Amino acid sequence: MVFFLITILLLVIGLIMLFSASYANAYYLLGNSFHYISRQLLFAVPGVIAMYVISRIDYHIFHRLAYPLMAASLVMLVIVFFMPALNNAHRWIFIGDLINFQPSEIAKFSLVILYAHWMSINPGSVRRIEGLIPYGCVLGVIILLLIAEPHLSAMVIVVGMALIMLILGGLNLRLLGATVVGGVPLGLLAIFVMGKWDRLMGRLQVWWNPEADARGDGWQTLQSLYSIGSGGLMGTGIGNSRQKYLFLPEPQNDFIFAIVCEELGFIGATLILLLFALLIWRGFVIGVRARDRFGSFIALGLTAQLALQVLLNIAVATNSFPNTGIGLPFFSYGGTSLMMLLGQVGVILSVSRQTKPEDE
Repeated sequence: MVFFLITILLLVIGLIMLFSASYANAYYLLGNSFHYISRQLLFAVPGVIAMYVISRIDYHIFHRLAYPLMAASLVMLVIVFFMPALNNAHRWIFIGDLINFQPSEIAKFSLVILYAHWMSINPGSVRRIEGLIPYGCVLGVIILLLIAEPHLSAMVIVVGMALIMLILGGLNLRLLGATVVGGVPLGLLAIFVMGKWDRLMGRLQVWWNPEADARGDGWQTLQSLYSIGSGGLMGTGIGNSRQKYLFLPEPQNDFIFAIVCEELGFIGATLILLLFALLIWRGFVIGVRARDRFGSFIALGLTAQLALQVLLNIAVATNSFPNTGIGLPFFSYGGTSLMMLLGQVGVILSVSRQTKPEDE
């Protein structure tokens, strides 16, 4: 119940902040102040319903769905290359004018399910080099497809999730070191061979010194920092941000946390971070108390994904990490992404229905 209530609270706060952050852009660029919030609500309501329905389903059904889900994810990651590019990237599948989604969101979920399936039916597999081969092969294919899109933020999250799950599954430090030492050069080589090196270096240069191109690639980062600094201790108040008036590009998406800081101030932003921290802590508690290894790995893996997304989004908004294009869960605009996130929360709630009593 705690996990559920915090999720609903964050969703409500997120919808309020999304409307506040987006109405100026929506009015000036689209002629309708309610464009973003109305579309988000169209997905938030059925998303909550889906979360409840999924929470009532026995999560063990995903044992049978592990391979079909991964196969479907890989197919969709290929389909994106036949879709129109948006901002020089093939990340989306478009279905009509209303629905578009990133298959990488489904790939993250599928990876957690498949890893949880393997580690629960073969507990010692991650402790042997030969046992790690299937894990590495699936992860490598996903990474190559994400590099080709390119979608470096999803790649970072997928790699982080995979490492966390493998460590929780029993991967020892020696194998972990060998995996990192061998995997990082291969990843960089793939980025170079697939022609994405200049894009990566450009992101790093903007991160190191956004002032060097203040009116170009560094503009968004600098406007985000101005927005955060303008909030001070108490903030300007909900609706009173100045940076969202066409200064900060796409304030309803990746940099919505900057608007949160400006309008709610240091205190308000800290309270929201505490809510996220409590949600993540409860997710890990559910994972630790799960009835079996499969449920434990599912809850821990999905909670790790949520934690990584929150951490990376805030790090990007504060220029503590290069701009990766990752949204803030429950806050950033994106209907299908929100529904996917709420569905994953439903899976964690399904695991929580079968957790051990605290005195066991």
